[in-house]
Amino acid sequence: MNRRCNRRAAMMLVAGVVGGLLTGCGTAPQRPMPAPPNAATAVPALPGRLSDDADERFKLALELMQDLQIEDARAAFTGLAIDYPQLSGPLTNLGILDAQGSDPDAAVRSFSMAVEANPGNAVACNWLGILYRQKGDYARAEAAYRQALTAQPEYASAHLNLAILYDVSLHQPAEALAHYREYQRLTGGEDLIVTAWIRELETLTARTVAGGAAP
Repeated sequence: MNRRCNRRAAMMLVAGVVGGLLTGCGTAPQRPMPAPPNAATAVPALPGRLSDDADERFKLALELMQDLQIEDARAAFTGLAIDYPQLSGPLTNLGILDAQGSDPDAAVRSFSMAVEANPGNAVACNWLGILYRQKGDYARAEAAYRQALTAQPEYASAHLNLAILYDVSLHQPAEALAHYREYQRLTGGEDLIVTAWIRELETLTARTVAGGAAP
Protein backbone atom coordinates (compact mmCIF):
# COMPACT_ATOMS: atom_id res chain seq x y z
CA MET A 1 0.00 0.00 0.00
CA ASN A 2 1.57 3.32 -1.01
CA ARG A 3 1.75 6.41 1.15
CA ARG A 4 -1.43 8.07 -0.10
CA CYS A 5 -3.51 4.88 -0.07
CA ASN A 6 -2.33 4.37 3.48
CA ARG A 7 -3.67 7.83 4.36
CA ARG A 8 -6.99 7.02 2.73
CA ALA A 9 -7.29 3.91 4.88
CA ALA A 10 -6.76 6.11 7.91
CA MET A 11 -9.81 8.25 7.24
CA MET A 12 -12.25 5.83 8.92
CA LEU A 13 -13.41 7.20 12.27
CA VAL A 14 -14.59 5.32 15.35
CA ALA A 15 -17.32 7.50 16.81
CA GLY A 16 -17.52 8.54 20.42
CA VAL A 17 -20.77 9.06 22.30
CA VAL A 18 -21.48 12.61 23.38
CA GLY A 19 -21.79 12.31 27.14
CA GLY A 20 -23.29 14.96 29.40
CA LEU A 21 -25.82 17.34 27.95
CA LEU A 22 -23.20 19.32 26.09
CA THR A 23 -20.04 17.25 26.41
CA GLY A 24 -18.48 15.59 23.38
CA CYS A 25 -16.11 12.67 23.22
CA GLY A 26 -14.56 11.71 19.88
CA THR A 27 -11.77 9.41 18.82
CA ALA A 28 -9.07 9.67 16.20
CA PRO A 29 -9.35 7.94 12.83
CA GLN A 30 -8.73 4.22 12.88
CA ARG A 31 -6.33 2.60 10.43
CA PRO A 32 -5.50 -1.02 9.68
CA MET A 33 -2.40 -0.56 11.88
CA PRO A 34 -2.41 0.49 15.58
CA ALA A 35 -4.85 3.34 16.09
CA PRO A 36 -3.74 6.64 17.65
CA PRO A 37 -4.84 7.41 21.22
CA ASN A 38 -8.37 8.57 21.86
CA ALA A 39 -8.88 12.33 22.03
CA ALA A 40 -11.66 13.72 24.20
CA THR A 41 -13.07 17.22 23.99
CA ALA A 42 -15.71 19.20 25.87
CA VAL A 43 -18.40 21.12 24.05
CA PRO A 44 -18.84 24.56 25.67
CA ALA A 45 -22.00 24.84 27.75
CA LEU A 46 -24.83 27.04 26.57
CA PRO A 47 -25.98 29.88 28.85
CA GLY A 48 -28.87 29.24 31.21
CA ARG A 49 -29.90 26.36 33.45
CA LEU A 50 -31.01 23.00 32.14
CA SER A 51 -34.10 21.38 33.58
CA ASP A 52 -33.89 18.24 35.68
CA ASP A 53 -36.20 16.62 33.13
CA ALA A 54 -33.77 17.26 30.28
CA ASP A 55 -30.84 16.00 32.33
CA GLU A 56 -32.56 12.76 33.33
CA ARG A 57 -33.85 12.09 29.83
CA PHE A 58 -30.42 12.67 28.34
CA LYS A 59 -28.79 10.27 30.80
CA LEU A 60 -31.36 7.62 29.90
CA ALA A 61 -30.79 8.17 26.18
CA LEU A 62 -27.04 7.79 26.70
CA GLU A 63 -27.54 4.55 28.58
CA LEU A 64 -29.69 3.21 25.75
CA MET A 65 -27.04 4.19 23.20
CA GLN A 66 -24.23 2.62 25.23
CA ASP A 67 -26.31 -0.56 25.64
CA LEU A 68 -26.73 -0.65 21.83
CA GLN A 69 -30.50 -0.22 22.05
CA ILE A 70 -30.22 1.90 18.95
CA GLU A 71 -33.85 2.52 18.02
CA ASP A 72 -34.83 3.36 21.59
CA ALA A 73 -31.83 5.68 21.86
CA ARG A 74 -32.73 7.35 18.57
CA ALA A 75 -36.30 7.93 19.77
CA ALA A 76 -35.06 9.34 23.07
CA PHE A 77 -32.59 11.74 21.44
CA THR A 78 -35.18 12.78 18.87
CA GLY A 79 -37.64 13.63 21.62
CA LEU A 80 -35.00 15.68 23.40
CA ALA A 81 -34.07 17.52 20.21
CA ILE A 82 -37.72 18.46 19.70
CA ASP A 83 -38.33 19.53 23.29
CA TYR A 84 -34.95 21.24 23.81
CA PRO A 85 -33.80 22.55 20.40
CA GLN A 86 -31.21 24.78 22.07
CA LEU A 87 -29.17 21.71 23.09
CA SER A 88 -26.61 20.44 20.58
CA GLY A 89 -25.78 17.23 22.48
CA PRO A 90 -28.90 15.25 21.47
CA LEU A 91 -28.49 16.35 17.84
CA THR A 92 -24.83 15.34 17.88
CA ASN A 93 -25.66 11.87 19.13
CA LEU A 94 -28.39 11.55 16.52
CA GLY A 95 -25.73 12.38 13.94
CA ILE A 96 -23.44 9.69 15.35
CA LEU A 97 -26.26 7.15 15.17
CA ASP A 98 -27.01 8.17 11.58
CA ALA A 99 -23.33 7.95 10.59
CA GLN A 100 -22.94 4.54 12.21
CA GLY A 101 -26.15 3.46 10.52
CA SER A 102 -24.70 4.31 7.08
CA ASP A 103 -27.00 7.27 6.45
CA PRO A 104 -24.50 10.07 5.77
CA ASP A 105 -27.08 12.54 4.48
CA ALA A 106 -29.12 12.27 7.67
CA ALA A 107 -25.91 12.50 9.69
CA VAL A 108 -24.93 15.73 7.93
CA ARG A 109 -28.35 17.20 8.71
CA SER A 110 -28.11 16.25 12.39
CA PHE A 111 -24.57 17.52 12.82
CA SER A 112 -25.38 20.73 10.96
CA MET A 113 -28.32 21.37 13.29
CA ALA A 114 -26.04 20.64 16.27
CA VAL A 115 -23.53 23.23 15.04
CA GLU A 116 -26.32 25.73 14.40
CA ALA A 117 -27.45 25.26 18.02
CA ASN A 118 -23.88 25.57 19.28
CA PRO A 119 -21.15 26.73 16.86
CA GLY A 120 -18.59 25.70 19.48
CA ASN A 121 -19.51 22.02 19.23
CA ALA A 122 -16.12 20.75 18.04
CA VAL A 123 -17.23 17.11 17.92
CA ALA A 124 -20.06 17.85 15.50
CA CYS A 125 -17.76 20.03 13.37
CA ASN A 126 -15.16 17.27 13.22
CA TRP A 127 -17.81 14.76 12.13
CA LEU A 128 -19.03 17.16 9.45
CA GLY A 129 -15.48 17.38 8.14
CA ILE A 130 -15.27 13.61 7.88
CA LEU A 131 -18.62 13.31 6.11
CA TYR A 132 -17.88 16.14 3.68
CA ARG A 133 -14.49 14.59 2.87
CA GLN A 134 -16.20 11.27 2.15
CA LYS A 135 -18.51 13.12 -0.26
CA GLY A 136 -15.50 14.70 -1.99
CA ASP A 137 -16.46 18.21 -0.81
CA TYR A 138 -12.98 19.12 0.36
CA ALA A 139 -13.65 22.84 0.79
CA ARG A 140 -16.45 22.19 3.27
CA ALA A 141 -14.41 19.49 4.98
CA GLU A 142 -11.54 21.92 5.51
CA ALA A 143 -13.90 24.60 6.82
CA ALA A 144 -15.54 22.15 9.23
CA TYR A 145 -12.22 20.93 10.63
CA ARG A 146 -11.04 24.50 11.03
CA GLN A 147 -14.23 25.42 12.87
CA ALA A 148 -13.64 22.47 15.21
CA LEU A 149 -10.13 23.75 15.91
CA THR A 150 -11.33 27.31 16.42
CA ALA A 151 -13.71 26.00 19.08
CA GLN A 152 -11.20 23.53 20.55
CA PRO A 153 -7.62 24.39 19.47
CA GLU A 154 -6.15 21.29 21.14
CA TYR A 155 -8.62 18.81 19.63
CA ALA A 156 -6.11 16.20 18.46
CA SER A 157 -8.50 14.27 16.21
CA ALA A 158 -9.39 17.36 14.22
CA HIS A 159 -5.69 18.16 13.73
CA LEU A 160 -5.07 14.65 12.42
CA ASN A 161 -8.12 14.68 10.14
CA LEU A 162 -7.17 18.08 8.73
CA ALA A 163 -3.57 16.93 8.20
CA ILE A 164 -4.74 13.90 6.24
CA LEU A 165 -7.09 16.08 4.18
CA TYR A 166 -4.20 18.42 3.29
CA ASP A 167 -1.88 15.48 2.61
CA VAL A 168 -4.10 13.18 0.55
CA SER A 169 -6.85 15.32 -0.95
CA LEU A 170 -5.54 18.87 -1.22
CA HIS A 171 -1.84 18.07 -1.78
CA GLN A 172 -0.61 20.79 0.57
CA PRO A 173 2.34 19.13 2.34
CA ALA A 174 3.41 22.15 4.40
CA GLU A 175 -0.06 22.53 5.91
CA ALA A 176 -0.29 18.76 6.44
CA LEU A 177 3.03 18.75 8.27
CA ALA A 178 1.94 21.51 10.62
CA HIS A 179 -1.16 19.62 11.72
CA TYR A 180 0.56 16.22 11.91
CA ARG A 181 3.15 17.80 14.21
CA GLU A 182 0.47 19.42 16.35
CA TYR A 183 -1.34 16.09 16.62
CA GLN A 184 1.88 14.45 17.77
CA ARG A 185 2.50 17.21 20.30
CA LEU A 186 -0.98 16.85 21.76
CA THR A 187 -0.81 13.06 21.97
CA GLY A 188 2.73 12.78 23.29
CA GLY A 189 4.29 11.74 19.97
CA GLU A 190 3.47 8.08 20.55
CA ASP A 191 1.89 7.40 17.16
CA LEU A 192 4.73 5.80 15.19
CA ILE A 193 2.67 5.76 12.00
CA VAL A 194 2.15 9.51 12.04
CA THR A 195 5.84 9.90 12.89
CA ALA A 196 6.66 7.99 9.71
CA TRP A 197 4.26 10.16 7.68
CA ILE A 198 5.95 13.29 9.03
CA ARG A 199 9.36 11.99 7.99
CA GLU A 200 8.10 11.15 4.51
CA LEU A 201 6.63 14.61 4.04
CA GLU A 202 9.77 16.25 5.39
CA THR A 203 11.82 14.28 2.85
CA LEU A 204 9.41 15.16 0.06
CA THR A 205 9.46 18.84 1.01
CA ALA A 206 13.27 18.89 1.19
CA ARG A 207 13.56 17.34 -2.27
CA THR A 208 11.09 19.85 -3.69
CA VAL A 209 12.97 22.78 -2.18
CA ALA A 210 16.23 21.36 -3.54
CA GLY A 211 14.71 21.14 -7.02
CA GLY A 212 14.41 17.36 -7.08
CA ALA A 213 11.44 15.50 -8.49
CA ALA A 214 8.80 14.27 -6.08
CA PRO A 215 8.33 10.50 -6.04
